[in-house]
Amino acid sequence: MGVLIACLMAVLMDSLSWLNDLIYPMMVVIQTIPTIAIAPILVLWLGYGILPKIVLIILTTTFPIIVSILDGFRHCDKDMLTLFSLMRANPWQILWHFKIPVSLPYFYAGLRVSVSYAFITTVVSEWLGGFEGLGVYMIQSKKLFQYDTMFAIIILVSLISLLGMKLVDISEKYVIKWKRT
Repeated sequence: MGVLIACLMAVLMDSLSWLNDLIYPMMVVIQTIPTIAIAPILVLWLGYGILPKIVLIILTTTFPIIVSILDGFRHCDKDMLTLFSLMRANPWQILWHFKIPVSLPYFYAGLRVSVSYAFITTVVSEWLGGFEGLGVYMIQSKKLFQYDTMFAIIILVSLISLLGMKLVDISEKYVIKWKRT
């Protein structure tokens, strides 16, 4: 869901410069606030359910994807854009046939970062407002001085994050067949 929101936001921000000028500075400010500071505010506003966790994950994972896609759009060859214009391609054709393929490697770079952020953010959100999950179990282990269990959880979260990043790499190889890695 967050990936789709990020992609749509990047397309809209690329298409509408006023929207980019409005949203981009707010995104930068939100990204500079530590996750551990945002989580309690979201719990106050949205309750102790799963909604504040989802919102926090979306907040932390959309920024790298949006920035990466916008960077990919900005690295489009100007001569190719001129060629598309001379061929009377409409903005959607330019986006679909040129900008998206050019920006796919950038998208995957942002997605790799976002996948690791997602798992870290999940654990942090469980610390502050959860009743179950690895984050809660980690805090309980710390309070009970079960440091071996705590470090095992840290390693498990790291392995899950690495697995997520590997899945992104596999997906990239299937989607971007022309890219050599």
